[in-house]
Amino acid sequence: MLDKLGDALKNSMKNFISSIFVDETTLNKFVNDIQRALLQGDVAVDLVFRISENIKKRAKEEIGKAHVAKEHIVKIVYEELVAILGEEGSKIVLTEKPFKILLIGLFGNGKSTSSAKIARFFQNRGKKVALVAADTYRPAAYEQIVQLGDQIKVPVYGNDKEKNAANIIKEFGSSFPRYDVVIVDSSGRDALKQDMIDEITSVKNELKPNEVLLVQGADIGQGAKDQATAFKKALDITGVVLTKMEGTAKGGGAITACSIAEAPIKFIGVGEKVSDLEEFDPKRFVSRLLGLGDIETLLEKAKEMQTSHEDAKGLEKRIMSGKFTLVDFRNQMDAMSKMGPLSKIVNMIPGMGMANIPSDMLSVQEDKLKKYRYVIDSMTPEERENPDVLHMSRMERIARGSGVDISEVKELIKSFNQMRKMFKKMKGKDMEKLAKRFGKGKMPFGM
Repeated sequence: MLDKLGDALKNSMKNFISSIFVDETTLNKFVNDIQRALLQGDVAVDLVFRISENIKKRAKEEIGKAHVAKEHIVKIVYEELVAILGEEGSKIVLTEKPFKILLIGLFGNGKSTSSAKIARFFQNRGKKVALVAADTYRPAAYEQIVQLGDQIKVPVYGNDKEKNAANIIKEFGSSFPRYDVVIVDSSGRDALKQDMIDEITSVKNELKPNEVLLVQGADIGQGAKDQATAFKKALDITGVVLTKMEGTAKGGGAITACSIAEAPIKFIGVGEKVSDLEEFDPKRFVSRLLGLGDIETLLEKAKEMQTSHEDAKGLEKRIMSGKFTLVDFRNQMDAMSKMGPLSKIVNMIPGMGMANIPSDMLSVQEDKLKKYRYVIDSMTPEERENPDVLHMSRMERIARGSGVDISEVKELIKSFNQMRKMFKKMKGKDMEKLAKRFGKGKMPFGM
């Protein structure tokens, strides 16, 4: 998610934190690095300069305050970015039953998939959810929603013979009170045209939704401002769902553009899976973007995937202490298909985002994962806890027991040792001190 922007910002933070002296020259270089990162992330030029001027103005007051200067200046950067993205955010609060959500948007932005993702989001929070297929324009739209509903075990209401979307709402409206949340997928177009406006308006009048969410791709960048403004004027949207966040360099532009357009972002899509959806929280988002971690989201994911709070916290402590073992590595592989790859987990642990761990060390191909599990399962408890005891004869025994070539055993051990070495480098550095200040399961700066 916004890898290029995040990496650039983390490098800026890392260079600043590791600097010996903090004076005006150091500050100016730091701000220039942030400017460059934001511009490369497609954030509007005037907004970038406004952010940087605010940082400079506030940071100059901290210059010369000895040991607290770095931490306070990092706090200023964090606060300025959060302020641009909407401070507290705008989460959906279920105020009545049924709570009705209408999704609208143009073709190709993932509206139908987003409806299933949002359904799963509320389903995982103990709510009874239903989907409504009201896209009567796109061929096979009804079949797609039915397939998505089956995938997450959520009922779907619709009529593939009906061409009037409002009639679908009228036909099944009496069933809606059975559910806590009802999510309606509407028809899209190639552009915001009058026939689309008329159709959505008729659906709105019949449905009387609590939320009208515009689904748009983050790859539109700064163009999100004009699109959100147009939809807000024509159809009175209450929020935005940003999709394609994982595959574009323009996500920074889209997020800031929505904020400027006063169209609050409710959710962001961070992958293709139905589970790849996050409630947008500016504080958590910026914290992760800057490499300061996001323990709360990590624990939420652990809870969703039925991983215990203690396991998630324990993994965090072991990584930060450099005591990451092959047992942890195997457990992470088992959870990978649920919680996501280790690269995502690491970025949620305070300070680890700034460790510059090579992506190939954190990304293991699925076919290798199975072999790695067999290899680790063929080890003794002592070998899993302390891989340093693995000499050639032991590796040969493990290779025979797991049915793999000895080169694959060596490859696993090499990758693991590189990862563990990188984690240990965190110890004793300024980054770790900063991470401890921002960690402990809380949001940065005690917020």
